[in-house]
Amino acid sequence: MSHFNWTLDSGTNYHILRTGCYPYMKYHCSKRDVVDLTMEDKFFRFLKVINLGLPMLFYGLAAIRLISHTEIVHVSEKVKVPIYFLYAEDKGARF
Repeated sequence: MSHFNWTLDSGTNYHILRTGCYPYMKYHCSKRDVVDLTMEDKFFRFLKVINLGLPMLFYGLAAIRLISHTEIVHVSEKVKVPIYFLYAEDKGARF
């Protein structure tokens, strides 16, 4: 899926927009109310198919040189997942 709702046990919902950009996964998440994202998901999937995924392939290959920050997410005691960012997040930022 490219665009979907992800609701936590606490009831908080996030809209997730993601795409593969070899060798990474690019995503954006926004805290929002639950809405039906079926049409948006189909639209983004259609865009990926008609352009053969080439823009995201080139984006991913360029990101290999651009990534400058990594954070480790501890999924369990044994499983650690590295998350890569182009730059470090300003954790105290407000909009």
